[in-house]
This record gives sequence, C-alpha cells and structure tokens, in this order.
Amino acid sequence: MRKLKAGIVISTTRASRFGHKPAEWVKSIAAERSDMAVEILDLRDYPMRFFDEVAQRWQKKVAEFDGFVFVAAEYNHGIPAVLMNALDYAYPEWNKKAAALVGYGAVGGSRAVEQLRLIAAELQLATIRTGVYIQGADFMAALKDGKNLKEIAYLQQGVRDMLDQLAWWTTALKTARQRDALSAAA
Repeated sequence: MRKLKAGIVISTTRASRFGHKPAEWVKSIAAERSDMAVEILDLRDYPMRFFDEVAQRWQKKVAEFDGFVFVAAEYNHGIPAVLMNALDYAYPEWNKKAAALVGYGAVGGSRAVEQLRLIAAELQLATIRTGVYIQGADFMAALKDGKNLKEIAYLQQGVRDMLDQLAWWTTALKTARQRDALSAAA
C-alpha cells in the first residue's frame, strides 16, 4: 500500500515566527512512521495576494495531499490572516480529507485551534480529536531560550497519538474518496 501523504502547514509568514520549529519537530516524529510521508508546506513559499487572483500553484499543491497537520499560531485569539487567506484560496482541494492541529502561544494556541476547527468544518476537512498545544513555559523556553521541543516528553507522546489518529482518519477518508470516484466513473 502506498504511504499516506500529509502536508504540515506553517500558518504564519512573519520574520520572527516560531511555527517552523514545531513543524520540523512534528515532521521528525512523523518520519519515524512507516505508513506516512510528510512534507512541510510553508506559506512563505506560496505568496497569495489577499482577495485577488486565483492561486493555482497553491491549489495544485494542496490537492496532492491525503491529510494535513496545521501548525497554528494564535494571533489576537484567532488564526493568522495569511492562513485564512490560504484556506480561502482552495475549497475542493481540502474536501473530505483529515486534519490534525498543533497550536502554540500563551494558551497553547487553543483559541486559534478551535477557530480552525470551525473553518475546517466549512471546508469539509475532518479534524481529529487529539491536538498538540505548546503553551506557557514550554512555549517561552522554545521561543526565547532555544529549548528543543524534543526535550519535552509529554509533547512527544501527544504528537505520536495525534499522528496515529491522523493516519487512521486519512486512510478512512482516502478509501471513501476512492470509492466515490469509482462510483462516479461507473
């Protein structure tokens, strides 16, 4: 069976961002798995003007993946504008796929993650239950003091559990999408 393909979306493009650290960390844990291939999708690499032209390169890239991990910063109790813009530029490419959520910020990005769950429902993305929240002292130690996220044991297990659920849901939804495609072709 072909490996599932999951994209890890970095939700911010700010010069001083933190999102690349948890994205690389999640990727390193996912790389230990035999059932999943992951790729980081950095929104810096897909500049999209706000509410303007169609971003076909982004849409094609999103369509390649079976599931997603969103690494979501929390800005003012919500998701970054650049992530909302990227979500809005695609619709059918997100449909009937699974999404896992990693939040970071003062309260672990929990408000951004909850907002992202609502947006995902409208995009027909199925969010999994287990999320990872990098918060408080752990967030500050990684951001300001250079602490490696791999050193925080409870977060390691959280990512493994999250990836297990993502693999299950991604497989189930991929199977259903393939069945639907066969039915439509018949």
